[in-house]
Amino acid sequence: MKHATFASYLKRQALLHPSMTAQDGVKLCFQAAFGAEHLLTDLAQARTALLAEFEQTAPRRIEVFEPISPAYSRCNLAAWKDWQLPPEWLYQIFQHSATEKREKVEPLFMEYLQIVTACAEQGILPFNSVAWRSYMDNYLADGVRPVHHSEAYRLREEPAYRIVKREYERLLPVLQRLVAIPKQAEPKIIAIDGRAAAGKTTLATLLSRVLEADVIRMDDFFLPTELRTEERLAQSGGNIHYERFCSEVLPHLKENESFSYRRFDCGTMDYAESRLIQSSSWRIVEGSYSCHPVFGDYMDCRVFCDVFADEQMQRIIKRNGPEMAEVFAVQWIPMEEQYLKAERIKEQADVIII
Repeated sequence: MKHATFASYLKRQALLHPSMTAQDGVKLCFQAAFGAEHLLTDLAQARTALLAEFEQTAPRRIEVFEPISPAYSRCNLAAWKDWQLPPEWLYQIFQHSATEKREKVEPLFMEYLQIVTACAEQGILPFNSVAWRSYMDNYLADGVRPVHHSEAYRLREEPAYRIVKREYERLLPVLQRLVAIPKQAEPKIIAIDGRAAAGKTTLATLLSRVLEADVIRMDDFFLPTELRTEERLAQSGGNIHYERFCSEVLPHLKENESFSYRRFDCGTMDYAESRLIQSSSWRIVEGSYSCHPVFGDYMDCRVFCDVFADEQMQRIIKRNGPEMAEVFAVQWIPMEEQYLKAERIKEQADVIII
């Protein structure tokens, strides 16, 4: 499956960029395995280079992301600029994408080279197998290392991109929505609601890296035992401590200064240490019930994370185990579905992520 998947990315790149030579094939394999690791030895220099290249790149309506492997994509600067997305956001994605260790992925790189060999022999690439084997043998003789694009590729394709982890592709509709928000006082607030195991926490974590924003987790407002009455739990969204969110968080969200709130630990069923939320241009509220109408229209962007029922249970079993999955199925998911339906949370979302 891994071989078939990379072969499909390789063929797609050959169609998109017919000027690809054997040298560009090696570069593609290196990026597909190693990502941007070799470009980020100096973060300040990497940022300066990106901003300078972004400034010189003309906007074009092309694909934002070109997947090159299951792990990585090329993110086109021209498309990023066409959507009027800030280059600083792309830099944050770029630097957070460079985490792989060379020794872990070098065998994968060698596998990718062999896949190119097979495709070249089938005659489905812009270069033939003789040219490929000649270049690859000379390349490997000097050791595994990054290479530049060929001169022909640079002249005809005008490549301007950064290598990013594919998990960040999921953020694109959210980022496109954020740049459309009218200019106003900061900080701006993003609320991420949705179904259990739909990826709310992961999305919020990735978004927090890009925006350099702290996250307020609704899990920190788990309802204490003394408030868990039958009447309370029968309410739409009654299983969160919304009174405490209203008093400890809501008054401070739009203030451009730091604040803290008490975190409730559902493991110990008691209050834990306070969580500090730093002053920043963006703040993220993440978790089920974050768009509860009792909080009012406090957010600038509503994001809804959705998941199909079968996939939802598979994720919960993998994450929490079979016993807890049964609790979710019998107790938490029905309460959540009641809230989503009663308050029309998905229907009111600005962005829906599946």
